[in-house]
Amino acid sequence: MRYVFILLLALFPAPGWSDGMDFTYDPTLIEVDVELALMVDVSRSMTSQELDIQRHGYASALTSAAVMDVITQGFLGRIAVTYVEWAGPGNHRIVLDWTTIGTMAEAEAVSATLMNTQPFGMQRTSISSALDYAAELIQGNKYQGLRRVIDVSGDGPNNSGAPVEASRDRVLEQGIIINGLPLMTEQDGAGQWAASDLDIYYRDCVIGGQGSFVVPVRSWDEFAGAVRQKILMEIASATPQIQHAQMIVPVAGTAPGTFDCMTGEKTWDRFRQNWEP
Repeated sequence: MRYVFILLLALFPAPGWSDGMDFTYDPTLIEVDVELALMVDVSRSMTSQELDIQRHGYASALTSAAVMDVITQGFLGRIAVTYVEWAGPGNHRIVLDWTTIGTMAEAEAVSATLMNTQPFGMQRTSISSALDYAAELIQGNKYQGLRRVIDVSGDGPNNSGAPVEASRDRVLEQGIIINGLPLMTEQDGAGQWAASDLDIYYRDCVIGGQGSFVVPVRSWDEFAGAVRQKILMEIASATPQIQHAQMIVPVAGTAPGTFDCMTGEKTWDRFRQNWEP
């Protein structure tokens, strides 16, 4: 199998591995098509109903026939996935530790794990901490993927911990791709912490890597479908295309944008100044 893996890297170099990075095959690691870290926002701006919708959405997507078809048609026919809920700096909860999905039985076991516990909210929003933590999980797992992807969702900009741009750049230097799922629903409880153009914030400040993209969710009714489409693209390494009006924002490369990436921190500072005696 190792010779197949090395040949695939030569014929189809994975984004990141081919960008000036040294790749050393490690026979102690399990080979997969994709290492996928699902980083899911559970900050307290999210309602309990929204937290439940998220769990159901990911569980449904991972067991869908479309996702399973893409997984089994991959070079190696399996992916490695972990599911982590996050909020402020250091607030990370591993709901699903790294495991492989290559059969429907494995996908159903993953789905059962996601639905076996009740999600609960945690304080603040630190996308930067979530990205750094996801990169550590990827670097420390027992898998070796043709591609490594962080899938991060959130209903607001970074407002705590390190600036998000620095964390994004550290992750990209490791050859890891970052895709975004900004939650921009009218029912969302983010209030003053939300950004009306959160999709642009994610595009300019959060995501990066070859073929990276943003899938905004503007209604909770769209969530399950958006998650399924996003995971399909991540597994298949498809070039992002606009599927519905304003649903997918394609981004090429990591060129800096014009959005103020400190908008969340500035909002928090104004809030704190207004409430301090």
